[in-house]
Amino acid sequence: MTSSPAGTARRDDAVSSPDDTGRAAPLLEVRDLRVEYRTSYGLTNAVNGLSYAVDRGETLAILGESGSGKSVAARAVLGIIESPPGYVTGGEVLFDEVDLLRLSRKQMRRVRGERMAIVFQDALTALNPVFTVGFQIAELFRVHRGLSKSDATAKAVELLDRVRIPNARNRVHDYPHEFSGGMRQRVMIAMAIALEPDLLIADEPTTALDVTVQAQIMALLAELRRDLGMGLVLITHDLGVVAEVADHAVVMYAGRGIEYGSIERIFESPAHPYTRALMRSIPRADQKGGRLEAIDGAPPNLSNIPSGCEFHPRCPLATQLCVTDRPEVVEVAPGRRTACHYGEEVVKGER
Repeated sequence: MTSSPAGTARRDDAVSSPDDTGRAAPLLEVRDLRVEYRTSYGLTNAVNGLSYAVDRGETLAILGESGSGKSVAARAVLGIIESPPGYVTGGEVLFDEVDLLRLSRKQMRRVRGERMAIVFQDALTALNPVFTVGFQIAELFRVHRGLSKSDATAKAVELLDRVRIPNARNRVHDYPHEFSGGMRQRVMIAMAIALEPDLLIADEPTTALDVTVQAQIMALLAELRRDLGMGLVLITHDLGVVAEVADHAVVMYAGRGIEYGSIERIFESPAHPYTRALMRSIPRADQKGGRLEAIDGAPPNLSNIPSGCEFHPRCPLATQLCVTDRPEVVEVAPGRRTACHYGEEVVKGER
């Protein structure tokens, strides 16, 4: 697909074009995305054929352990992979049917902030410590909207108030270190939604926050998604924080998606042994006492991914077929897809 600067502009006539089935095309569609890092230590395959789609007004959760490639994939979508050493080596990232991987840096700058935004997992390092939070938010309006300093600051106050920063009119002049972890995360969210993007990527937005603040941040993201009608991609290793806010989920392992489905179906009947193991490791209110089940072993080194199924060294169901043959992602039930040779049996509870 060819693209031009005009191709990234907000459409006034329609939000998206219908495909051959009559269904509107997804807001974002990632197809067979591949990212590798080339270092003196060798080649690391950080993303190995990830695919997913998210519609407007929908929340997609990308789940998996640390090191599974979730954050790298998000950076590739936004075009902020540091290169070298990182390189996008394959796939497509279709945003409103425009392949972002074919855009120039100048064109991508028009997309980021204006139409796509990200909330990073470490707000303290993501915010500039030498500028007030108000200055950093107002800068978006000065650069992208051409507002005066006073008008841009007024917008910053409105946004801080929108994300429920107490006493926003005075706190707009404070520096990042003067806020708590939860408040800094709200500032990051305010910056991300400033220009009302069509898509927001939240990368581990509740990391290092206590349970009460986690719930507040997730509720805020869900509220903003509804109010703005945007798509939300929520990246996390904490399955508990997405149970009530996500519509669909992708479970990642060793750089690729190994299970896809609605959040309800994945929680009720996982179709992949890895997903099932993740579910068993979650503390549950209805199961008091006893020990949580841990997943044996550790995630694979992405510089030396095992042959066959990437999960087979840790899988209690692995057979010789799993050791030698890499399973493709196939449908094992209506609306359920997984990369497991025994996925149909797993989802039915027969294995």
